[in-house]
Amino acid sequence: MPRFALKVEYDGTPFAGWQRQADQPSVQGAIEAALAKLEPGEHTIAAAGRTDAGVHARGQVCHCDLVKDWSPFRLSEALNHHLKPLPVAIVDAALVSEDWHARFSAMERRYLFRLVSRRAPLTLEGGQVWHVKHDLDLEPMQEAARHLIGLHDFTTFRSTMCQAASPVKTLDGLEISRIGTDWGAEFQFRLRARSFLHNQVRSFVGTLERVGAGAWEPEEVRRALEARDRAACGPVCPPKGLFLMGVGYPDDPFQG
Repeated sequence: MPRFALKVEYDGTPFAGWQRQADQPSVQGAIEAALAKLEPGEHTIAAAGRTDAGVHARGQVCHCDLVKDWSPFRLSEALNHHLKPLPVAIVDAALVSEDWHARFSAMERRYLFRLVSRRAPLTLEGGQVWHVKHDLDLEPMQEAARHLIGLHDFTTFRSTMCQAASPVKTLDGLEISRIGTDWGAEFQFRLRARSFLHNQVRSFVGTLERVGAGAWEPEEVRRALEARDRAACGPVCPPKGLFLMGVGYPDDPFQG
């Protein structure tokens, strides 16, 4: 049975998350239903990351096993046809070895969080960014973010429902930039790690937003991290604004 890697883009707004659920729409369920139209029967796909409800993706990666020896181009075209009109697209496909795994072969996950600061309501991109009405100061957020980079016990910044065996992770990068526009100030948070804990990114961003707003000092983020106590975390920001941008592998299946 040939195995295929799929690069997936989706708007997470209408879904209850990536993971298949019996009574709610999911991205996994949508792709598996499309696969069943190509090859009748049950299909189970595995993904690099199980994004929560309302979280988007530019570069989610999953894999599937099929019976027919599809060309990657024809497979992506056929899946996109059957995924309509849902906001899910297969942007690339590749034939991989039978032991390649979208989750366990991954070496890096990259996330982007978009936050817009302006007084007026957002009439466009409402589900794509977190909107706050107050001004934010970039430099204190950048200073606070430096406390989070590296190997740490991130108990403070993970959900109490997190199923990971250990709260110890290495955060390889957390870069914050400000983009001035005619319609407001956009702050972009870019994060890199081999893997993330449940709600870790949203816990980071929600806490750093409090620093930018002047409610927290940068040093308070270090103390919250060292507390290793979920109660020490700042507010968890909403899922809209969060994107899984890409997944890194030792050998990128979509190159060449």
